[in-house]
Amino acid sequence: MATGVGLNPNRPGHRCEAASTLGVADIDWSAPWLADWRAVGEPIAQRVLAGCPQPHALGESGLAPVRFVPQAELPDGQAYEDFIFAKGQVPTREGLHDFFNALCWMHFPLAKRQLNRIQAGEIARQGVGQVRGPVRDAATVFDENALLIQPNDALWAALTEHRWQEAFVDLRHEWAHTRLWAFGHAALEKLVQPYKSITVHLWRVPQAVDPAKIDAWLAQDLSADKLATKPFSPLPVLGVPGWWPDNAASGFYGDAEVFRPRRVRGTAQKPHANSDILPAA
Repeated sequence: MATGVGLNPNRPGHRCEAASTLGVADIDWSAPWLADWRAVGEPIAQRVLAGCPQPHALGESGLAPVRFVPQAELPDGQAYEDFIFAKGQVPTREGLHDFFNALCWMHFPLAKRQLNRIQAGEIARQGVGQVRGPVRDAATVFDENALLIQPNDALWAALTEHRWQEAFVDLRHEWAHTRLWAFGHAALEKLVQPYKSITVHLWRVPQAVDPAKIDAWLAQDLSADKLATKPFSPLPVLGVPGWWPDNAASGFYGDAEVFRPRRVRGTAQKPHANSDILPAA
């Protein structure tokens, strides 16, 4: 079983440091979580596989409001998010993590710009220290691990209250009418080699939002004040019906090590074994 790429959200640096042994050749573009990403991402991946340096291949699309530059362009001592804000350039390494980050810039240019403004604003206000404040912490969690969901009230209540049997079995028919958008690039990196306990952080999209305007809505919805409340709900993402063949089996959702009961306030609960990106306490 593969292990996830780790991120400590309290580190001064933004990105995961552990290197993956996987590359763009390992991406299964037929995976349901990549349905919105394939048309743009697969041709770029083919350019990378043909030998084009990843920053250059990503920049050829012209779809992002930023330029993708080699990692060496980031000066020593300058925060990654601050550099993006100041220069309009994204330091980009070879590999899946930065590849998916760049694709997110292409799919959600307004929201990524807004998220970067928030991060840079917090750096300007607090500086870069060993401990992030609640806003930068939550912004990092969102950037790395968010999954947008547009559920009805019944499904949202079941998910946020960790009534997994109800959410995935009793209300299974609702998932055909529930829109999902992948956002977090670290989550997408892990999903290249899927395992049951991969856990994302849900961000609710109201049903009144036009799916065609999701980027503009998200850019408006993302704010420092909202992020500070950490309005996330954890989801073992391979429980989504149709996203993983094993979840059709009887007992799949009965695995309490993955589909855990809701945390009771004031009690300790250890994180999922392979859920590496979690909000700081």
